[in-house]
Amino acid sequence: MGSGSNKAKPKLACEISADRVLAGRIVDDGSGLESCAARELAPGSVVPDLVENNVRQRSAVREGIESALGGVSGRSKDVIAIVPDAAVRVMLVEFDTLPSDEQEALGVVRFRLKKSLPFDVEKAKVSYHAQKVADEVKVVAAVALGTVIEDYESAFRDAGFEPGIVLPSTLAALGAADGKKPTMVIKVDAHTTSIAILNEDQLQLFRTLENGRGVTINGEQLAEEVYPSVVFFQDTYHLNIERIYVAGLPESGGATPALRAATGADVQELVSSAQLGTTAGGPVPRWRMAGVVGALMA
Repeated sequence: MGSGSNKAKPKLACEISADRVLAGRIVDDGSGLESCAARELAPGSVVPDLVENNVRQRSAVREGIESALGGVSGRSKDVIAIVPDAAVRVMLVEFDTLPSDEQEALGVVRFRLKKSLPFDVEKAKVSYHAQKVADEVKVVAAVALGTVIEDYESAFRDAGFEPGIVLPSTLAALGAADGKKPTMVIKVDAHTTSIAILNEDQLQLFRTLENGRGVTINGEQLAEEVYPSVVFFQDTYHLNIERIYVAGLPESGGATPALRAATGADVQELVSSAQLGTTAGGPVPRWRMAGVVGALMA
């Protein structure tokens, strides 16, 4: 994961989820999307998993990418590829120091992650972001089995696009969040609920929980799921969550009262209609677009 060169950031992003492909192109001034598109995938085309290959119906996924990206890409071929949260393990790790040499630092990060993974870290793709906080280094690491990521990358290449950057969905979505004050981002999909807490624009907590109810989860259930993370953050940092962004729910309004009651925070949707621009062929569910919008606006 991560990008292999210092080329300009792609103007296109495309998310592959269990049930659809979502794509967008950013306007030149970076203020939102110029256009976006969504294409449904037949059930079973993509099965998000940390260990097994995810792309089960190659031609269906390739056609979905061609169709969604084709409507918005213009002549661009470089794309930020966004994959399901269930395919990538995101971890926060603390170090006293990290070597200044990038390869050495990566080795140190890999070594630390070794015990926490259900697969061999030597076969993993690891990308990380280090932030210096007080007298320690906090590392946000995204780790995935190489074969799982290569599976997605080859689906993009089969469709004629070049996936220069690969991101898990919730990390991508964080680009759309204003994280200056204590802010929680909740992102629901068909298999998982991911919770991120940002403060002073730094990621301070990240959890992905299995979610058997998918997007039918109601506000009370969601508030119950995220509450332990709220308490942990408050106890650790002695701060209250001031704002909650919700993504991935068709009616996040239904979750708003329960989340507000549980936390006292201001609750809003992560993506606004104004950020989406024109839609290329067929309706695009705004509540599903956080990964694409966040990846492009970060």
